[in-house]
Amino acid sequence: MNFLTFVLQAAPAAGAQAQPQGGGWSMWIMLIAIFAIMWLFMIRPQRKQQKEMEQFRNSLKKGDKVITAGGIYGTIAEVNERTVLLKVDGDVKLRIDKASLQKDPAAAPAAPAAPAETGNEKK
Repeated sequence: MNFLTFVLQAAPAAGAQAQPQGGGWSMWIMLIAIFAIMWLFMIRPQRKQQKEMEQFRNSLKKGDKVITAGGIYGTIAEVNERTVLLKVDGDVKLRIDKASLQKDPAAAPAAPAAPAETGNEKK
């Protein structure tokens, strides 16, 4: 009998004796904690983002500036149930599926900044 065979036969017996009773609860608590953390940091934000994109796509109207998934900038000329007619430049128009549209960050109205008070203003 070689040494490796002896070690492999002795390992399960030593492992069974070393495991404390009632260790199953801590395993379940860890699994539940891992699932809760995954839901909190991965699933929940992704669902929120999907709802925002769906709301954006349902609220599209003529004149909105958008970007396609391929990176084409344009203005909406016509809106149908599943597609939009996108005016790209001059007389160039493309029919695009709504699912491939994103907001144009440059066209988003910026919130007006409140003037900063410096204390040197005349009253």
